[in-house]
Formats: sequence, structure tokens, C-alpha cells
Amino acid sequence: MTDNNNDSSKTLKTEKINNPDRKFAWMDKYIKQTGNVARMEAKKNGTYIIYEKDGQLVKEYPDGKILPLKDKSQDE
Repeated sequence: MTDNNNDSSKTLKTEKINNPDRKFAWMDKYIKQTGNVARMEAKKNGTYIIYEKDGQLVKEYPDGKILPLKDKSQDE
């Protein structure tokens, strides 16, 4: 596994993560690891992952391309 220092996912920070007094702050490390595993599996299988970024759901493809997820109600 290689560590890519310019990975945009590492720069995302939220108020919750910065507040160590949260009840489940100890889970932050495991949540981040789960996201990294999902990203590696998606790359291995040639698919994408979906997550929330800046309050919007996005798809991240193995090539690093990130696209906003369309809301079905916008299509109507």
C-alpha cells in the first residue's frame, strides 16, 4: 500500500472530528480506516465509492475523478 500525500480525502476535517470531547471520538480512526479500505477495494474492482463531501453526496472513481451524485428528485 502506498501513501499518497496529496490525497484530498486526508484534508477533509469536520467540527465533530476536531472535538475530542465527543462521546464516540475514539471511533474516528476506525471510520477513516474503513473509508480507506473501501477506496482500495473499489480501485481493485474497477468501481466507485459514494460518500458525503461538503454536505453533498459524491461518487469517487478509481482514477480519482469525483462527481456529485444526482438527486432523483432533480430529474423530475
